[in-house]
Amino acid sequence: MPEIDLSERHYELFSPPSDVRGMTKLDRTAFKKTVTIPVLKVRKEIVSKLMRSLKRVALQRPGIKRVIEDPEDEESRLIMLDPYKMFTDDSFEKAELSILKQLNVSPQISKYNLELTYENFKSEEILRAVLPEGQDVTSGFSRVGHIAHLNLRDHQLPFKHLIGQVMIDKNPGITSAVNKINNIDNTYRNFQMEVLSGEENMITKVRENSYTYEFDFSKVYWNPRLSTEHSRITEFFKPGDVLFDVFAGVGPFAIPVAKKNCTVFANDLNPESHKWLLHNCKLNKVDQKVKVFNLDGKDFLQGPVREELMQQLGRLSKERTHSVHIVMNLPAKAIEFLSAFKSLLDGQSCGSELLPIVHCYSFSKDANPAKDVQQRAEAVLGTSLDACSSVHLVRNVAPNKEMLCITFRIPAVILYKNQILNLEKHEEPPLKRQRTDKSFSKENTQIV
Repeated sequence: MPEIDLSERHYELFSPPSDVRGMTKLDRTAFKKTVTIPVLKVRKEIVSKLMRSLKRVALQRPGIKRVIEDPEDEESRLIMLDPYKMFTDDSFEKAELSILKQLNVSPQISKYNLELTYENFKSEEILRAVLPEGQDVTSGFSRVGHIAHLNLRDHQLPFKHLIGQVMIDKNPGITSAVNKINNIDNTYRNFQMEVLSGEENMITKVRENSYTYEFDFSKVYWNPRLSTEHSRITEFFKPGDVLFDVFAGVGPFAIPVAKKNCTVFANDLNPESHKWLLHNCKLNKVDQKVKVFNLDGKDFLQGPVREELMQQLGRLSKERTHSVHIVMNLPAKAIEFLSAFKSLLDGQSCGSELLPIVHCYSFSKDANPAKDVQQRAEAVLGTSLDACSSVHLVRNVAPNKEMLCITFRIPAVILYKNQILNLEKHEEPPLKRQRTDKSFSKENTQIV
């Protein structure tokens, strides 16, 4: 008998009871349900051999055993079959019937009443059954150590505590579920959150790219979706290079770069981030390679960064072979801080190939986000970046909102006071072209 696609009916069979709709306080006992499943009775000693031949028709349902004991015969077992593939004995294919015959197994199908409980349902199935019909269901979250970080929509808020408990129940290792209740604060890059369910402890530990970070998630900024970007920037560095991390957070750029035997100057205005940055440097054994500051980004650039650049780009710069990078990961405002580079240094400029490389992050809702970010950076600096910049798509933050990173070498005419460029002698070498995300079309990307 031909198989038919009845995925919707299959979902209905294995969905929670309909009377849980509208539940706001989790009652696990209300999810009990009995379904009738076709089963095949076989001798227990041939189960393993037979299962390989019955993959097509065996029940494929996470959390439900495909082979159970026969309550009427301890020498036999019952193989659970897919109720939408096995209607009658004739539903077996010829090859399957041949194997059954070889093993002396009757193809007769029996029925078994299977009791489903809360434990048998996936989080998405539970929430789809509970939330108002036809509305979006969230089963995804950002995992930050033991914390599930959700961003619930308005229609989900009446069910927030139930959703939080389901996330904890269905995800091993998660012991707390929180919901963001406002946007990230531009000053300290943290946000208010509400504990929906589980423990109140927000001090957590995460592992990213072989490094360990500890912090109070309620007081600092951490985004697990930036793991790939942290690695991408780290790849630019070679032993001996220098990093100035203007908005360092708890160290996801500073620590991996320091591990590559580089010199790192890391800063964050948030006192909590500063505290955990110091802690994480010790935790990852790079505290001797990282100088940590608790300053406003502009003060950091015009103070410690300026002083160090005067030495790095000074009289001995001709002998210098290492690179200097400045990372500015504050997408909501970082471009505004580029003005701090204008006339930052005194004296004669170094060779253009020794000028610092900036990696500046920004959001854009423009139809051509790469062009938008470059033009905004140029407007702040007051010069064109056509010859020395590239733009990389980091991630899609929301519909029609992208996070990007513009990388450029600071033009000497900007960095040095009263600097007059002789374009014939000081030609800015372009950086290597950087690939953008495949989903970021060429029409929306400007790489120069």
